[in-house]
Amino acid sequence: MLVPMKLPQAYYLQEDVVAIAKDLIGKVLFTRINGEVSGGIITETEAYAGISDKASHAYGNRRTARTETMYAKGGIAYVYLCYGIHHLFNVVTNNEGIPHAVLIRAIMPYHNETLILQRRGKKECSKQLLNGPGKLSVGLGIHQHLNGTSLLADDIWIEDKGMLMDDATIQATPRIGVDYAAEDALLPYRFLLQKNDP
Repeated sequence: MLVPMKLPQAYYLQEDVVAIAKDLIGKVLFTRINGEVSGGIITETEAYAGISDKASHAYGNRRTARTETMYAKGGIAYVYLCYGIHHLFNVVTNNEGIPHAVLIRAIMPYHNETLILQRRGKKECSKQLLNGPGKLSVGLGIHQHLNGTSLLADDIWIEDKGMLMDDATIQATPRIGVDYAAEDALLPYRFLLQKNDP
């Protein structure tokens, strides 16, 4: 039986969202959907630094029905619909009222690959199976119903399995698809395993 060893809430309350985004590389994201657990090793993330970050949904202290989740105390899921199609999973960090979040952009299968393949409609594993935020949400069964869910609960959580990553393993680049953010689009807030880059 899989016994969860979840990251504690103190982890999510750290102030440096960029450091958290980098540190999440190598951690394992799990879901339990309809009683079935599946999981993947986090291989790509992006940090969004709240009201001062032009790429963030909360830039300029925007508070809407969608962004309100970002203002909660760190340690919950922020799941939103992108282009009306893709459910994107983010980790809310920092203290209540500070809308920091880390987008999980890619994972590698770690637990229950058969179920992940079934959800993705694929017959075999490949580098493209979960190499995008929409794909990983499909693979792990993540939908908007998980928005606001505690990462300390039993539906979605992250574990540290002791996979040590060093600076030579992790690459930092500008984020993807945020050209509208002007100079903030150039910030090196995207982290990925070098071997995971297409």
